[in-house]
Amino acid sequence: MRHRFNLVVAQRFYQRGTVCFGTRSAAQTGVSTMMDVRGANPARQGEVGAGWGWILAYGIVSVVLGITAFVWPFTATFAATVVIGAFFFVAGGFAIAAALFGHGSTQRGYSILFGVLSLIVGLVMLLEPATGALSLTLMVAVWLGVRGVLELIYGVRLKRGRGMLIALGVINVLLALFILATVPFSALALPGYILGISFIFGGATSITAAADHRKGASAFAVPS
Repeated sequence: MRHRFNLVVAQRFYQRGTVCFGTRSAAQTGVSTMMDVRGANPARQGEVGAGWGWILAYGIVSVVLGITAFVWPFTATFAATVVIGAFFFVAGGFAIAAALFGHGSTQRGYSILFGVLSLIVGLVMLLEPATGALSLTLMVAVWLGVRGVLELIYGVRLKRGRGMLIALGVINVLLALFILATVPFSALALPGYILGISFIFGGATSITAAADHRKGASAFAVPS
């Protein structure tokens, strides 16, 4: 009897000890988890939304520039032509330098020809912006026309989405014909309008990204 009583007491003591220690371990785990969460919150709060004001300012400036390009399309066209001309000029200079000072190049002649052509195009755009704008406009018209014809060809062959692709092709062909019919006015205004559209859409995207980033999303994250 005494042996059985001692055995029962030992079992109860062991069960109480297990419960107590288990409760204590759970409490310690909860405290450590809370400390980890509290320790991570400040860093997380410092990262989320940081710099959203700069993204918003960039978007606002882009929208303002886009509206300005729509109000003064001729000025925007000349500015875009000069910038593109400067790019061609600098690229041509680097291409010629790479061909002359590079060792072991098997395409030196091509690099020199490309550099000279880029220099000529850049100089024309810088010295004669109207001629450069006309060239850009004709390139856009040709691109729209070729794209529209290809969309019409593939749209006829499609079984699904045929109407949308054919409509897009018709619109692009009509735009190309309109540009060619309104030269030289379109040459002086079209690049400015394209620049304005690009700035406006880019600015609107940045403004939306800034608002989402302020609410906790990653900067420049693609909306889900």
